[in-house]
Amino acid sequence: MEAQVWREMGLSDEEYAAITARLGREPNYLEVGIFAVMWSEHCSYKTSKPVLRRFPTTGPRVLQGPGENAGILDIGDGLAVAFKMESHNHPSAIEPYQGAATGVGGILRDIFTMGARPVAVLDALRFGPLTEESNKLLFRGVVQGIGGYGNSIGIPTVGGDVYFDAAFSGNPLVNAMAVGLLRHADIATGAARGAGNPVMIVGARTGRDGIHGATFASVELTEESESRRSAVQVGDPFMEKLLMEACLELIQAGVLVGIQDMGAAGLTCSSAEMAGRGGSGIEMNLDLVPRRETGMTPYEIMLSESQERMLVVPKTGCEARVEEVLTRWDLEATTIGRVTDDGLLRLTEQGRVVAEIPVAALTDEAPVYDRPAAQPAYIAELRAADLSGLRLRLSPEETLLALLRNPTVAAKSWVYRQYDHQVGTNTAALPGGDAAVLRVRGAGKGLALTTDCNCRLAYMDPYYGGAWAVAEAAQNIVCTGARPIGITDCLNFGNPEHPEVFWQFTEACAGVTAACLAFDTPVTGGNVSFYNETPERAIYPAPMIGMVGLLENIGKICPNVFTSAGQDVFLLGETEGLLAGSEYASMFEGLVAGALPPLDLAALRARLEFILTANERGLLAAAHDITEGGLAVALTEMAAATGVRVDLPAGSAVLPSLFGEGPGRFILAATAGAERELAALAAEREQPLRRAGETGGEELIVTAGGAPCFALPRARCRAAYENALGDIMLA
Repeated sequence: MEAQVWREMGLSDEEYAAITARLGREPNYLEVGIFAVMWSEHCSYKTSKPVLRRFPTTGPRVLQGPGENAGILDIGDGLAVAFKMESHNHPSAIEPYQGAATGVGGILRDIFTMGARPVAVLDALRFGPLTEESNKLLFRGVVQGIGGYGNSIGIPTVGGDVYFDAAFSGNPLVNAMAVGLLRHADIATGAARGAGNPVMIVGARTGRDGIHGATFASVELTEESESRRSAVQVGDPFMEKLLMEACLELIQAGVLVGIQDMGAAGLTCSSAEMAGRGGSGIEMNLDLVPRRETGMTPYEIMLSESQERMLVVPKTGCEARVEEVLTRWDLEATTIGRVTDDGLLRLTEQGRVVAEIPVAALTDEAPVYDRPAAQPAYIAELRAADLSGLRLRLSPEETLLALLRNPTVAAKSWVYRQYDHQVGTNTAALPGGDAAVLRVRGAGKGLALTTDCNCRLAYMDPYYGGAWAVAEAAQNIVCTGARPIGITDCLNFGNPEHPEVFWQFTEACAGVTAACLAFDTPVTGGNVSFYNETPERAIYPAPMIGMVGLLENIGKICPNVFTSAGQDVFLLGETEGLLAGSEYASMFEGLVAGALPPLDLAALRARLEFILTANERGLLAAAHDITEGGLAVALTEMAAATGVRVDLPAGSAVLPSLFGEGPGRFILAATAGAERELAALAAEREQPLRRAGETGGEELIVTAGGAPCFALPRARCRAAYENALGDIMLA
């Protein structure tokens, strides 16, 4: 076989030599393709495995950690939550609608494959500036794709986050998170066990779409990427709805040994991973695979990533039950093989063996690389930058209005109004706040959900950025009254073969680890997406965090906005924020620079525990953290129903006080008559809480020791905030 063949499939010469040695012979074309997808970065995690092993993955709530289709946490009363986040970046860059839509479809299958009924989707999105028409087209297509799939299948898209930066021009990030609920007794796994048990394909027929999608996701985007549209799948949400109901029925009936989504690498990955988890082999007759196109080769059948398909292993004798259930849901179920005890993936066509590979060679024995890491030169330059001389270029009022019109800061209502975020009637806190909250029907509980990552901070200091992504997610969860209980991640980086990129990755993961230990939020699973580069640039490091929080009493949701006039307003945390990495420094000074101080995770945990206790005691009428854009933006976000007047300590510097950012800063509103008790609790816990003002009127007013800082009509601020993104997209 010519070297060009395996190189075009993404294998190195050394990897091909290792394959030949493991087989004891030259592989055929089909076998090379199977190894190529299974040893791709997307499927094998050959670069990230040594780093990911350092994550904390256990805890009293963990029922299923990394290694399965999704993680599962115990939420009490025999109930559990399954959740997972994954990327669909490269497909979305060339086919934004289908790339995003099939990303949603794929992550939903990961959830119901575990036996959980999906109840929510969240999307974490990163795009280049909307001043470029190409970025607007990508943004519009991705949002429509997410809405089109989620709305059609009837799963609410309840939250997420969107940032815009030149670092993502040409390489957007489309990370989808799905969440489901299940009973402990219904947990399913993706393992093939029991020699002689049948192997069945259920759901859609196999086509030619998505072939080599896994290897496509393991290379950089280039001008030639546009021609690789066959690597982008086409989704059918209506069929997925039928498949979901059928699979949940089969799982709850107890007739399955294992079930696996056919996601990346399709039938290849699902069969190899199921056999690998079960310590078994699988034999399949490719003549029996249902197809929607004629003349398909074994190579195309095995590597197709056609959507809405599952591989299931029923208990022997239960094939008829599987077929009956699938037929009732207008779907196909076809037996294509059986489980074996020889540890081989054996494929036949027309009575002859066309591939025979040890399962372990595809899974456990995939290569693992210890990449060199080197701190980029820019890090020292950024840390040495002195921002102490920064001054307001405009008036505080003009500065605030400009920030509110910044697409990253502005309300994302243009996005979430395209999603049906209330289907299912379980959405208790709508998009637009710190975190979404869902009712756990019949249990009196709530789940708080959020996605977070400040990529600019991760670029400036990857360790800080990784830790802050977890910490910001925890802040958002706590501001709803829920306790953080676990995370999933989607780690988006450039080419790990570049030492500087691999250093960013290892540092960011170390920060995630430290924060998860500090907040008792184990990592239950996730995804790594490397090679997010164009010929012009690598993306900013983006260690995206999806977090789940538990609200034991759904009646104690804490609002994120002021609800009425006359509420006492408190500031928790430092008066002045950081300008390093802030929206102000980037927008007005063109600076992504400055030293980020160490993140005191223990102190932040204590601050969050104070907020949780205060809410549990009924002392809080509202809570909101101060992040992008600083205090002035946070006040605008909270002023949905009433104005507010806040007085800062005399001598407070206007720029860092109004527009500085940083961890552990919150605006709290006390419930009527609870002001003294709230202050007493803060004193007892040694928390920096001070009364700063009260709600009321129709203006946003900030003073410092009584001296004016800024004053603006609430309606003007809210109009700028609410309308900016829609005005840009409709222009």
